[in-house]
Amino acid sequence: MDAALDLLSERGEDGVTLRELTDAAEANVAAVSYHFGSLKALCDAAIEHALERYLDAQQDAVSTLGPESTLEELAAAFARPMMRALAVGGRDLAVMRIVARAGIDPPQGWKRFDARFDRIRADSLRVLKAHVRGVKDGELILRTRCVAGMLNWLALAQVGAELRNKTEKQLERLLVPVIAGAFRGTSPA
Repeated sequence: MDAALDLLSERGEDGVTLRELTDAAEANVAAVSYHFGSLKALCDAAIEHALERYLDAQQDAVSTLGPESTLEELAAAFARPMMRALAVGGRDLAVMRIVARAGIDPPQGWKRFDARFDRIRADSLRVLKAHVRGVKDGELILRTRCVAGMLNWLALAQVGAELRNKTEKQLERLLVPVIAGAFRGTSPA
């Protein structure tokens, strides 16, 4: 899986061959067929594994928040895994880029992550409901999904390149107000 992520992060899905992957993993071609069935299945499993790690980090950060937490604290917790990847760069960011690209058109198997996304949204809603009054849950969930999309965009778009080589603290100073603003939205008239 690590070899697959390394190659995927360097070349993208279309740039990885089975032979290169097995050479990098010091494995044989038959092992991939036996354990995964195909190169595509192995690449999909590696990407799903990366998403699981991202969701674990996001869930760990967001689950510690309570209704008394501020929108800025929610924004920082929600964005922490992406800010860390942007600050560290290299393979961490490349993997986030892979996950972000896959998130645009998720593979069929990603339905199994729905419960994880729902838990993160529920934890986020606890904070949002305390600070964004008069807005229905459906709209708050939409804001949460929009923030997630914005974070993916940071990994993929040119603006992400402008954010690289900054520390996590610098990224937090730049991004948390924007993310908190997206959560806040405007009050209903």
